[in-house]
Order: sequence, then structure tokens, then C-alpha cells
Amino acid sequence: MYQIKLFLDLTRLKKPIGYMLLFWPCAWGLTLAYDLSKDLKLYFFYLFLFLSGSILMRSAGCIINDIADKEFDKKVVRTKNRPIASGKISVSLGLTYAMILCLLALFVLINFNYLTIILAFCSMPLAFTYPFMKRFTYWPQLFLGITFNYGLILGWTSISNSINLVPLILYFGAIFWTLGYDTIYGYQDITDDEIIGVKSTSIKFKDNPKKFLFTCYLITILSFFFVGMYMNFNLSLYVGLVAIISHLIFFQINTFDFKNKKKCFEIFKSNNSLGLIILIFIALGKINL
Repeated sequence: MYQIKLFLDLTRLKKPIGYMLLFWPCAWGLTLAYDLSKDLKLYFFYLFLFLSGSILMRSAGCIINDIADKEFDKKVVRTKNRPIASGKISVSLGLTYAMILCLLALFVLINFNYLTIILAFCSMPLAFTYPFMKRFTYWPQLFLGITFNYGLILGWTSISNSINLVPLILYFGAIFWTLGYDTIYGYQDITDDEIIGVKSTSIKFKDNPKKFLFTCYLITILSFFFVGMYMNFNLSLYVGLVAIISHLIFFQINTFDFKNKKKCFEIFKSNNSLGLIILIFIALGKINL
């Protein structure tokens, strides 16, 4: 039981926010491409596959991240007790777990068409180099956004078997969504990060974080609007925009306090609800009224 507990701690399976933020863009892309007036069995089957893949790849990514950040994590209050940083799980065992998880994810992936499989493999370098970015650039959150939202493209191609402007526009906006919420998340560790010398957008924009967050979220909002207009969404597009603006601008930015770690984490977690809100309004927007 103790080893199971360590495995759950290592993969963060008890904290679903991580894999849900990976899942929502997949669901957006799938829903944009799918004809919801047809049989929904395939739609829900693909949702299940993307959720399974998100859980498996997020878990593997956590292990790789913890191995890469082992020495840093030892010096950060929030992370010093992680299984690898504390020595409770060895690096070799962690790598074994990561390989098993990736193999299981491969079994999920082969259910899709060839284009989706090829594109998924193309994302692997992004997934496994992201943990090292904080050593070289103040923009690791940008790399996380590119990586975490890649599933939006996969969701689209799983149905359309091609790529056009629609998923690319929303993918661009989703990158800035992640850039915003992960910057907020980063303020939990900013003091330790500055001491040990790692970089982040939280540090880069610490003098005026709300202006940076507003810019990121404005791009996200506009991308949703342009996709809705391009795809001729019905009037629920505007209701969706009000909901998204209310959440991003009036809740997240307005209540954000970079000195309050608890509030930063609360705002970060709220993006799970926003992911669901966007999915609902994509689905509603496609209904012919």
C-alpha cells in the first residue's frame, strides 16, 4: 500500500486538475470537428480515449519533471517532499514507471487515424523537453502552453483527418490561456525560484502581473470569438463570451493577489471549470436553432 501511495504522489493522480487541463483542449478540438447531430457513440468513445491519454501522459510527464527538477525540488518548500526529491522513489524506478505509462498511452493512441498518431508522436519532444526550459528562459509557461494544448489539434484531426484554420486559431488562444494560469500558479514558488535561480513568467512580470495576465486572456477570448464567427456559431456564442470574460477578467484577474499563495492556487484550479464552460459553449454554438 505504501508503494501505491508513493506512486499516486509521484504521478499526482490524486490531483486531477493537472490532467483535466490537458484534457479540455482535446475535448474542444474534438467537439469543434464532430457533427453532434449524428450518432454520439463515437464522440463519447473518443472523449474517453482523450481523457485516458491525458491521465497517462500527464502522469508520465510528472515523473519526468520530477526527475529533471530533483535538485531544485529539494530546495522548494512546496516540493521538497515529492517522492523523487525526497529519495523515497529512485530515478530508475521513476523512469520505469514513466515508460510503462507511455506504453499504455500508445495503446490508447493507436485507436485514432494515422494523421493523429503521427502528430501525437511529433509532440513528444515538446512534452519531454519542457521541464528543462526554466533553466534557460523566462518563458517556460509558453512552452507548457504549446505542449498542454496540442491535444486540441489532435482532437480536431481525429475526426476531420486534416488541419485547417479553425483549430489553429483556438490552439493559439489556448496557449495564452495556459500562459496566464500557469503564471498565476508560479507565484506560489516565486520566492524559492528566485533564490535557486530558475526562471518563469511569474518572475519576469512580477512588477505588473495583471497587465500581462490581461494581455494573455484577451488573446484567449478573441480566439474563441473568431472561431465562433468563422464556424457560424449561433447566438450562444455571445453568452459563452460573457461567461469566459467574467471568469478570466472579473474573477481571475480582479481577485488575483500574487502575495496570497492560497488565492493563486484557488484561481489556478478554477480553470478546470473554465475548460468545461468553453466545451459546453462550443457544443451549444454548433446547434442549428
